Amino acid sequence: MAKSVPSLLTMMNELLSEVSVSSTSSEWDTGNLAVINKLADWLGSLGFTCQIMPLAGKANKANLIATLGTGSGGLVLSGHTDTVPYNENRWDMNPLGLTERDNKLYGLGATDMKGFFPIAIEAAKSVLDKTLVEPLIILATADEESSMDGARALADQGLPKARFAVIGEPTNLKPIRMHKGMMMEAVTVEGRAGHSSNPSLGNNALEAMHWVMADILAFRSELQQQYNNPLFDVAVPTLNLGCIHGGDNPNRICGQCELHFDLRALPGMNNDELHAALDQRLKPLAQRLNINISLRALIKNIQPFEQPADSELVKIAEQLTGYGSEPVAFATEAPFLQQLGMQTIVMGPGSIDQAHQPNEYMALNQVQPAVDLFTRLIGKFCL
Repeated sequence: MAKSVPSLLTMMNELLSEVSVSSTSSEWDTGNLAVINKLADWLGSLGFTCQIMPLAGKANKANLIATLGTGSGGLVLSGHTDTVPYNENRWDMNPLGLTERDNKLYGLGATDMKGFFPIAIEAAKSVLDKTLVEPLIILATADEESSMDGARALADQGLPKARFAVIGEPTNLKPIRMHKGMMMEAVTVEGRAGHSSNPSLGNNALEAMHWVMADILAFRSELQQQYNNPLFDVAVPTLNLGCIHGGDNPNRICGQCELHFDLRALPGMNNDELHAALDQRLKPLAQRLNINISLRALIKNIQPFEQPADSELVKIAEQLTGYGSEPVAFATEAPFLQQLGMQTIVMGPGSIDQAHQPNEYMALNQVQPAVDLFTRLIGKFCL
């Protein structure tokens, strides 16, 4: 007989109490093993087979694959265990723990997305006394908020295996079947410094960057003329010039300048092809200006995601929720789960509008509907 686990809100409080920040800054970055171990303990006690999979080169980080039942199909309920960094002095309550107030559940990760796990576990409890025809898998990943290395590792390892996957990111329980991709790139112009009184003494990287920026903006315009998806609020691919750094003094010819930008591609576009096209585009400009221009990725890119509207999972999610499937602007781990051969959607409790800010919360009235929705999905795909 499987032993009981704590109540849903107790589980949420325990998960929120564990610091599991992932960040590109080493000052903030922490591990997620405390969260993974808690989940493995609870799910193991319910009869799940738990596989903790450390991330290569990151001793304090791991994914968890918890499986109930056997078979080649089944359902994955997936979430990430990490949070963004936080500023405690900007919170009106303790961010590291659950505070219930005004029918809201406050805490760092309450909605994005530690709060998903107790809800998924509560739904899983509904089938513990039943015979599963196909497996139920609860998946917990690392580093979604920074590198997505947890999901990338799973895609490389070919695990887990199932037919359907639901990522419980906060969507107000509406099914999401597509989102844009994300690239962050740097263009570096290497010129030659010299005294500003004689331009021939150098090669001004800032002046060259003027032409680089014009070319990148022309590239953006061409992409927006070529690609359009009216399902998105912003129907075209976007390219934002985010920051620029160069030079050190007004009377010195600028020897180096670097521009950072992001590009968010629509489904049907390919990030690797976009990078290659832009790299090739800058080479003639470098030759014409007789200056070095290089392009590099600042992060590992995230491909655009789309699950076809007529796929079984999308149709069933629409039937169960009463909502038509939609796109969202934010990126998720969906492309990596889709690489594993699973029909994939994003659908979970809470609102993305509450994520990544002080006083993050999940509305209490989302909890039981989420339990009920996941219970019905489990019944549909596992029983």
